[in-house]
Amino acid sequence: MKVSDVMSHGSVTCTADDTLHNATQKMVMRRCGSLPVVDDDDHEKLVGIITIRDTMLPLYPNFGEYIHDAKTARDFEEMEENYKRVMCMKVKEVMTANPMSVDPDMPVLKAASFMGLKNLRRMPVEADGKLVGMVSIGDINRGLFIQNG
Repeated sequence: MKVSDVMSHGSVTCTADDTLHNATQKMVMRRCGSLPVVDDDDHEKLVGIITIRDTMLPLYPNFGEYIHDAKTARDFEEMEENYKRVMCMKVKEVMTANPMSVDPDMPVLKAASFMGLKNLRRMPVEADGKLVGMVSIGDINRGLFIQNG
């Protein structure tokens, strides 16, 4: 079984200059945990990936702040006040640039092994340097255990 047999086609994308609000809204509305980030001019060229986790991390204090002052570093009301500022940030400020991707002709178990080694839940699928979809661990599991079961 190949990645092309289980992957999602027509992925929702964002650009590096989109706001975190825009990207997060797309992820929430589509019930997906990540978006491929495409070039502003060539919407088929993959330049990065952003996850829901990436959009949340700027809200939290860093490890050094926890060590320095564990009590006040957890001011959740202040964190919520920072939400509007964070949501105005650009995708390029938090995305993973040049993400690992897989080819649609790759065997699904090979793709799953890459995902397992890097602790990834989903990966972009590229063919000839163009984004053609996304594949998730769930897609692979459905393909292996339900479609072929």
